[in-house]
Formats: sequence, C-alpha cells, structure tokens
Amino acid sequence: MSDAQNRNSLVKKRKSATEETAQIIFTICASFTILAVLSITVYMIINGTPALFKVGIKEILFGTIWKPTAADPKFGILYVILTSIVGTLMAVLLGVPIGVLTAVFLAEVAPKRLAAIVKPAVELLAGIPSVIYGLLGLMILNPLMYKWELILFKDSTTHQFTGGANLISAVLVLAIMILPTVINMSETAIRAVHPQLKSSSLALGASHMQTIFKVILPAAKSGIMTAIVLGIGRAIGEAMAITLVSGSSVNIPLPFNSVRFLTTAIVSEMGYASDLHRQVLFTIGLVLFAFIMIINLILEKIIKSGGEQDA
Repeated sequence: MSDAQNRNSLVKKRKSATEETAQIIFTICASFTILAVLSITVYMIINGTPALFKVGIKEILFGTIWKPTAADPKFGILYVILTSIVGTLMAVLLGVPIGVLTAVFLAEVAPKRLAAIVKPAVELLAGIPSVIYGLLGLMILNPLMYKWELILFKDSTTHQFTGGANLISAVLVLAIMILPTVINMSETAIRAVHPQLKSSSLALGASHMQTIFKVILPAAKSGIMTAIVLGIGRAIGEAMAITLVSGSSVNIPLPFNSVRFLTTAIVSEMGYASDLHRQVLFTIGLVLFAFIMIINLILEKIIKSGGEQDA
C-alpha cells in the first residue's frame, strides 16, 4: 500500500473517530435534556397531586373562593386559572401583531440606517429585567389606569377601586415584554426565506406589500409560529412584573378588576405558606406546568399540520 493510501486511510479513521465522539456527546446532551424534563414532570406530579386528594379536585380547580388562612380554609383557584388564560390570550392578541409587523418592517421595509437604530433598541428590551417592567408599570401605567377607573366608575357603588393595579395593566406589561422575543425570531424567520421567492413574486407583477403578505410571511410561517410559542411561554411564566401591576387579588378577570395569575399566586404566598396551604401552591404549579405543556403541544401540532399542507 502506498504512502498516499496510508494517509487517506488514516484521515478516514480520524474523521470516523471524530464523528463517533461527536455523536456520543450529542446523545449525552440530548439525554440530559430528556432527563431534566422527566425529572421536573415527576417532581411536580409528586408534590402537586397530594392536595388534590386532600381538598378535592372539584374544590381546587372549580372553586371560586381563595381563603387559605381562614378558620375554614378555601382553596378555589378557578378565577386564578381564568385570569392566566384571559391575560395571556389578550397579551398575545395585542403583542403578536405588533411584533410580527415590526419584524416585517425591520426585514423588508426599513432603511438600513433606521433598522440599525431600531434593532438594538429591540434587543435592549429583551435584556431589561422583568422587575424593571413591573416598576415602570407601577409608576406610569397604574396611575393612568386609575384615572380611567375614576372616570368610568365615578357613580358606581359596587366597584372596588384598585388604584390602577388591574387586568389591563398586567396585559399591557405582558404584551410589551413578549415583543422582543416575537420581533427577533420573526425577523430571523423572514430573512431566512429564499430570495428567489421574493424575486419571482415581484417578477410576476406583485407589489412589494403583496409579496410580503402573500409570499414571504406564509413561507416564514413556521418560524413565526415558534416565536409565538416562545412569546406565550414568556407571558405565562412571568411573575415579578405582574405581581407589581395586577393587584394580586383573586377576582373574576374583568378589565378593571385587581387579579391574580397562577405565577403570582405562588410567588406572593410561598414565603409564609405551610402544610396544606403549601401543598396547594404546588398544585397551582402543577396546573401551570400542565397548562404550558398543553399549549406547546397544540401549537406544535398546528405548526406540523401547516408544514404538511405546505408540502
């Protein structure tokens, strides 16, 4: 065997060894990820289910009274669940269109100089701690909402004034907080669309706006849906900012009511809770965990079905 053949054989062996090593490393990393998810799932089930049997599933999930420290304690979290659903849905309905249109502006419309200014500002929004959003909402948004509250309910004898800490304030803060995630990922998805699609559309006589909304956005649908999923995850899991602006009272989720989300219920009471009260807070965490998993599975199915239709 010649020297060249020996060298080629040696190179192939080295490449094979490198590929096998990389495959082992990737497999280990993937296994740790799966193990982490399984561990969290098992932990939440073990700690979240005892209260369901002690208090009762119907009492916890469908009860409307939350008085965990009363002489006759009540642990109903229906209003808390509804608040998380309504608040997250409203924040997504408000934040996603703004985020996607901003991404379209940055990727397709904005002059390079303007985009160079707007994009760092969006990235800065992503880096701001959530408690800062809450403080800004507390100092700026809540007083404004309170003025509206005084005007709308000045003759009401039944409305409980909240000082502006209500569902609307929480929704607005959440909508602002999900913007960086939606904008950055949507812009990346839009820029990843093959330039030939745009060129072909323009060549067939479509305008720039028609090309954006009829060709580019449908082609980037999978990436935009992923951005929406992450935005929903951010909205559902937020606690600190919402604690400051929502009022943290268990009420039916009406716009000017002080409300409590699933996350804020845990944060506001875990510090002093004990015994059955503490177990119910873990049950709330289990409900939140199941809520996020269900939403992710539904949206993942929507993304897959959309991809199969495109194919």
